[in-house]
Amino acid sequence: MTEIYNKAFWDARYSEKDSIWSGNPNPVLVSDVSGLAPGTALDVGCGEGADAIWLARRGWTVTGVDISTVALQRAAAFAAADSDVSDVASRLTWEQHDLAEWSPPEAAFDLVSAQFLHLTGAQSARLFPTLAAAVAPGGTLLIVGHDFTGMNELHRQHMQDHILTIDMVEDVLDAARWTIEVSESRERAALTQTPGPDGSVMHLRDIVVRARRTA
Repeated sequence: MTEIYNKAFWDARYSEKDSIWSGNPNPVLVSDVSGLAPGTALDVGCGEGADAIWLARRGWTVTGVDISTVALQRAAAFAAADSDVSDVASRLTWEQHDLAEWSPPEAAFDLVSAQFLHLTGAQSARLFPTLAAAVAPGGTLLIVGHDFTGMNELHRQHMQDHILTIDMVEDVLDAARWTIEVSESRERAALTQTPGPDGSVMHLRDIVVRARRTA
């Protein structure tokens, strides 16, 4: 597989259209974070900023990180144009980092969210421990990614280097310091039946791991 996690690829992709994502926050973020008290949040792989903006509108102070400068510029513009809450943009900070090499500050965030990262297994194995370390005591780690285990080879071959498993996340969480609150393969609430590359129906499921740091 050709490696797609690099700045040139993503800058080019974002430059192709005025927006490439829906502009809506990821459904798992909405369902699993709505009950948390606002604090500081890190949105890892924030793209055009929908998740970060959703959090900021609910009182969170958010740092959005992405490899693409184009995406971050677009996210900042979307935040500045938000008319529902006047100070949304002031609660947002945008940072450009290569997630394959970068590590966030330790114990700095009440929420660390990473949704659908386009990283190889080796890159995820390096990043996930640093994301866990970035969560402050009492804070929450939320990692979500595509679950390819139920798909046939034709459906999954184009992303075979980017498979996320529950074990990949749980293995970096020390039981003495973490309580795993959710650990499951979850069917998506919408668009659960999508035509695959061969025209057959593909049921979309996501790996969801949410954990609270206790110490």
